[in-house]
Amino acid sequence: MRDDLDLNFFKKSLEERLSAIRSGLEAKRVAGTPVELDQSKVGRLSRMDAMQQQAMAQATTRRNELEQERIQMALKRLESGDYGYCVKCEEEIAEARLRVDPATLVCIDCARAVEKK
Repeated sequence: MRDDLDLNFFKKSLEERLSAIRSGLEAKRVAGTPVELDQSKVGRLSRMDAMQQQAMAQATTRRNELEQERIQMALKRLESGDYGYCVKCEEEIAEARLRVDPATLVCIDCARAVEKK
């Protein structure tokens, strides 16, 4: 367990982000009604626009679901004492990097190595 980090700060930050994502996902589920395909009610271009907006909303929802999973994993690492360590090389992740993204899994060196590939 890392003694140099304010773990309460990171836990609070992760929980706030998780709460915001869950609220947003619930609101989108309520608004995610199927696109009406009845041509007598809606023109073809309007339907195409509605279908495109629906696809974009679905993609946003999927990204939010993935972010929710990342945050939940980070909270589990906090509880187990593994928070703040890179999952690849097991070195400490810089506090500045954690402040930017508290759910990050890897240190900057491992992230750069992935980007080079």
